[in-house]
Amino acid sequence: MKILVAGGFGAGKTTFVSAVSEIEPLSTEELLSDLSAAADPLNGVEAKSTTTVALDFGRLTLDERHVLYLFGTPGQHRFWFLWEELCAGALGAVVLADTRRLADCFPAVDFFERRGIGFIVAVNEFDDGHRYGPEEVREAVGLGPEVPVVRCDARLTSSGTGTLAALVRHLLCMSTAGSSAGSSSSESGEPS
Repeated sequence: MKILVAGGFGAGKTTFVSAVSEIEPLSTEELLSDLSAAADPLNGVEAKSTTTVALDFGRLTLDERHVLYLFGTPGQHRFWFLWEELCAGALGAVVLADTRRLADCFPAVDFFERRGIGFIVAVNEFDDGHRYGPEEVREAVGLGPEVPVVRCDARLTSSGTGTLAALVRHLLCMSTAGSSAGSSSSESGEPS
């Protein structure tokens, strides 16, 4: 099962994939340079020294038949052309939100909403970030009530796996709701 881990620049995507992956993750981290300073402003993430330039990849086995393949997306706008390829075949996504730069998660939310890909928003609780409740984040990002908002610490395996479990539950609920709507239409004689 292919799952995307998306969000803004510096939101913790590489850290999240690294924390939950059972294999040594593939990472395309490169050092930030003075040349990228204008394109990748470090406001709020001044300590950041590397960035993903293509993708992160990790794997998490649920059981002998179910494996999650995790694809972390690059956060900078100039690399978003990769998102279309990365989302092909994805079942769902975790959108990491950094409360220090909450607006940076808007493009990821919009991307998945426009493509009908189920997602949850995971508020990555950085040590120096402000703590907002899920409803405050929902309102700030403009999420509907059907999109779960969870808290996580991308550095912790247990928190990351809990976030992935929340995504899987959400996707199952969406699937069940879609099946119920389809069978209701079929029972009424309308095409589903």
